[in-house]
Amino acid sequence: MAILQVSSFLPTRHARTRTMNPMLGPNRLKLGIFSANAEGGLALTRAPERWPADWPGIVAVARMADRAGLEFFLPIARWKGYGGVTNSREWSFETLTHAAALAGATERIALFATVHVPMVHPVFAAKALATIDHASGGRAGLNIVCGWHPEEFAMFGVPMIEERYAQGLEWFEVLSRIYTEDAPFDFAGRFYDLRSVSGQPRPVQRPRPVTVNAGFSPPGRDFAARAADFLLTTFVEIEDGRRQIADMAARAAQHGRSVGVHGTAHVVCRPTQAEAEDYYEWYAVTMEDTAAADHYMGTKEKFSSSHDPAAYRLHRKRFVGGAGTFPLIGTPQHIAAQMVRISDAGFAGLALSFVNYREELPYFIATVLPLLQQAGLRGAP
Repeated sequence: MAILQVSSFLPTRHARTRTMNPMLGPNRLKLGIFSANAEGGLALTRAPERWPADWPGIVAVARMADRAGLEFFLPIARWKGYGGVTNSREWSFETLTHAAALAGATERIALFATVHVPMVHPVFAAKALATIDHASGGRAGLNIVCGWHPEEFAMFGVPMIEERYAQGLEWFEVLSRIYTEDAPFDFAGRFYDLRSVSGQPRPVQRPRPVTVNAGFSPPGRDFAARAADFLLTTFVEIEDGRRQIADMAARAAQHGRSVGVHGTAHVVCRPTQAEAEDYYEWYAVTMEDTAAADHYMGTKEKFSSSHDPAAYRLHRKRFVGGAGTFPLIGTPQHIAAQMVRISDAGFAGLALSFVNYREELPYFIATVLPLLQQAGLRGAP
């Protein structure tokens, strides 16, 4: 993939530190925290201990992940909840300001903003993202999403067009040119008609912050091949990853690029396998928020193309437990072994969620990370 470096000379008024975005660091399997900005995280459960996404808790988890050497903190962008008992994800923090606020609370971890192309203008996004990059010393990341939830489009009074990825490419071109053009430019496209566009300061990272895109459908993968440094994807079985990674490599090669592929997973790590599986059954089946799960799964299957269609029929428990991501359920040894398999399949990293990040992440850090170090997937923090 194209290597994005921090500028070699950073005046002190522009950045506090000089660093490389950890997404480009040496660990063979990158790890990050996914969806901690939203109530419930990725779980659609009525379990009383589900993640409340209060701000002190988010800061505590970000600092915990930062100290442990995890590479990234990736929020979801949600504007509307899914109903049911919990109305999960209605309570969620906006991601550009979320990343900017966490810049002052962390030291090393990459801080992503997840931005909806149809709702956020590229000129604004470029300025906001550059601000985060300077505030964090070159640790900003951009997760570009083109949207799939019609109720959210309706909130903004924006039509949900079919060619959302075509709009995304124009959006990305405008943002990229702001960061690289030496003079104001005009842009006349199908979706944007702009005059005398410019923006300073440029980001600390050159030519731009690291980008991620979550895509499963062919149009989504084609977009990632042109605009993303990393694809974030779901997978049903670990071996499925080899096919997905080969497909992504072929698409990116057509544009003279390479794109790393990160998977997604929800974690229940306990001292015994039985304890982990019993808890998974309890929170994801017994305590399922049925109405929220039905709404989420039905809408996502119809509009998003983010999962293998078979997953909706075969793996409801995974959708309740972690939005259709892969389940890592068991002892530290079992989970570490699964993560080795995931790495061997070609995945460059994993975005992880928990029922309650603050309560569960410490045990994961203390027990799983040393096993990954022994396996050669990660170095010491």
